[in-house]
Amino acid sequence: MKRRDFINRTPAMACMAAFLPGFLTDIHFMERPDPVITVRGKVKADKIGFTLTHEHLLVDFIGAGKYDPERWNDEEVIQSVLPYLEEIRTLGCKTFIDCTPEYIGRDPSLLLKLSEASGMNIVTNTGLYGAADNKYIPEYAYRESSVQLSDRWIREFEEGIGGTPIRPGFMKIGVAPGPLSEFHKKLVSAAALAHLKTGMTIASHTGPSVPAFGELKVLEEAGVHPEAFIWVHAQNEQDEEKHLQAAEMGAWVSLDGLSTENGDQYISWLKNFKKNDLLQKVLISHDAGW
Repeated sequence: MKRRDFINRTPAMACMAAFLPGFLTDIHFMERPDPVITVRGKVKADKIGFTLTHEHLLVDFIGAGKYDPERWNDEEVIQSVLPYLEEIRTLGCKTFIDCTPEYIGRDPSLLLKLSEASGMNIVTNTGLYGAADNKYIPEYAYRESSVQLSDRWIREFEEGIGGTPIRPGFMKIGVAPGPLSEFHKKLVSAAALAHLKTGMTIASHTGPSVPAFGELKVLEEAGVHPEAFIWVHAQNEQDEEKHLQAAEMGAWVSLDGLSTENGDQYISWLKNFKKNDLLQKVLISHDAGW
């Protein structure tokens, strides 16, 4: 298989499996009835096609304390971003997983406009992002229990986000790079409860392996299989054995940050997964945008 084909085929197959609720290890996604939930509604798994699994159309790094969706103008964003969506669609990409969490620029109504204008499937999320020293965590999250937080995310899944009918297709959380704090354990526990109720996959900005395996432990204790977990930014862990260990457990290993400068490293990682019959557990994307 040519190098380009190797890259192009691998994430397209894996990403469909990762974002199907309750998906099991045998990749028979074409046979499953579970839909992918996009901002325009449900799409059958065999219709989502080649997918970018970790990208961003808009972010606002101001922090939860000053966060205000009025800080941007939808039409200006559309004018800036739409050409990129149209370009990747001509290159064969059909689905765009927008990983921007709440309080960092998640805007489901804007994503709907961009989806309709571009013809792309766009998937948004629910959850809270605890990385970056909790800069994007609202005050209520410190007061509420994991059950209360999970109820918020379940409600968005069942009823829609912010009074709209737009539903999240997965959860996006984030933790610090070291051992999990009690607060970050609460976020993971909330995600576990929401997964058990809704089947939503948990994508967690994680990085090194220490918090990744900490999260997997919390999920296991809650009765959640590693299949429900995406280890985001696993490329920040240089020990390839840790990648393989997580994949063997069933977790999804997401290598984000692919660029023209680091392609050889990504090829090396992929070859190692392939050698160990774990290539189907890898997601690849750029974590680009905004």
